[in-house]
This record gives sequence, C-alpha cells and structure tokens, in this order.
Amino acid sequence: MEAKNNFWQHKTLEEFSHEEWEALCDGCGRCCLVKIEYEDENGALLDELAFTDVACRLLDLDTCQCKDYENRKKIVPECIELTPDQIRTLPWIPSSCAYRLLHEGKDLQTWHPLISGCKTSIHNAGISVLGRAIPEDHVCDEDLVDHIVEWPA
Repeated sequence: MEAKNNFWQHKTLEEFSHEEWEALCDGCGRCCLVKIEYEDENGALLDELAFTDVACRLLDLDTCQCKDYENRKKIVPECIELTPDQIRTLPWIPSSCAYRLLHEGKDLQTWHPLISGCKTSIHNAGISVLGRAIPEDHVCDEDLVDHIVEWPA
C-alpha cells in the first residue's frame, strides 16, 4: 500500500477500501492477545477486562503477524475481525492503535509503518508484543490470571 497520498487523513474509517483498512494495521499484535473478561456471580459480563501476555496460537511471535490471516476465523472462531463500529465500542482496543487514533480524530504515530516506511518501526518503538508474548498452548486457562500485564500506551 502506497502511503504517499495519506489516505487516512482524507477519509473516514467507513470510506477505506479493504486494502487501505488492512494497511492501517500497525502490526503490534495486541489484538491477538488473550483478554480476561470478568463475570458476576450470575455469569453476566462486567465492565472489567484484564490483558495478558498470552498470544493466540496463530500469532507468529517473531513477526507479530497472523500465521493464517485468511483462514483465521475458521481456525479460531472467536477471532474478531475489526470493523469501524467495533473500533468505537470494543474496550480493549489499545490507545496506540491506528484505528482508534483515527476514530478519535488523531493522526498516526511516527513509528506507524505508513509514516516511517518501515514495517519494523513498531517493534523498534516498543509498541508491539515482540519479545513480550508467550504462546497460548504454554498456558492453562486457570493460569491466565498469572499472565495479566499492563502494556505501555
């Protein structure tokens, strides 16, 4: 995706082509981390969420990219395909996320690959999960609470 036209500055999230939408992803890998949603005693979800360092089995921990992006929903049915509506409503979208930044009327960060021209700039800036996540097959569900983390903004 050619970034010279700065498409993200001239369009709303709903106006992006599929190619532009995909190019906007900075490749941090945070969406692919397991989140813990808390429930009350009746099983109703609370407005409480915890983030872990446990990565989806499809996340390549060396690149922070999905190993099978095209088929991810078939392999991991709970995988969420982000949409403009979800950017507005999902509480776990990181404050550094390009989709969220644009939704909030902000511009992309200097480390974003569309700005820097380098796919690894997100890793160099310390924003991605590179070197900080572990595969989900190494953690039992009951041990997830031991992997709660605070990620930098």
